[in-house]
Amino acid sequence: QVQLVESGGRLVQAGDSLRLSCVYSGGQFILHAMGWFRQAPGKEREFVAAINWMGYTAYYATSEKGRFTISRDNAKNTVYLQIDDIKPEDTAIYSCARARAGQLPTSGFESQDEYDYWGQGTQVTVSS
Repeated sequence: QVQLVESGGRLVQAGDSLRLSCVYSGGQFILHAMGWFRQAPGKEREFVAAINWMGYTAYYATSEKGRFTISRDNAKNTVYLQIDDIKPEDTAIYSCARARAGQLPTSGFESQDEYDYWGQGTQVTVSS
C-alpha cells in the first residue's frame, strides 16, 4: 500500500523560508516522478512543482519560479519543497503526489491526471 506523509508545515512570517518533506512508503519510490500541489481556502488545488525520478529535471508553476525548489533523496524515499521569501498568498494545504511514470511529459506535467497517489497534506500559514 503506497503511503505519502507530508510534514514541515507550520505558521511562519512573511519573508521566512520553509522546507516541506514528503516520505514515501509501500512501493518503489525511484520509479516515479513526484509532485507538490497546494490548495488555498476557497480555491481549487493547484500545481506547484514536480521532479522526475532521478531528480535531474524539475518543473515549476510559472508563477512560482525562483521561490520554490523541489528536490528528492531517493535513498530516503523523500521529496522536499523549499519555499523562500514566503508570502501570505502561499497559505495553503500542501500535498505531495506520486506520478504514474518516472518521467513527466514536458507538456502536461501540471495535470493532476498524471498523479495516482496523494498525501493528506500539511498546513502552511503565513502571517504578514
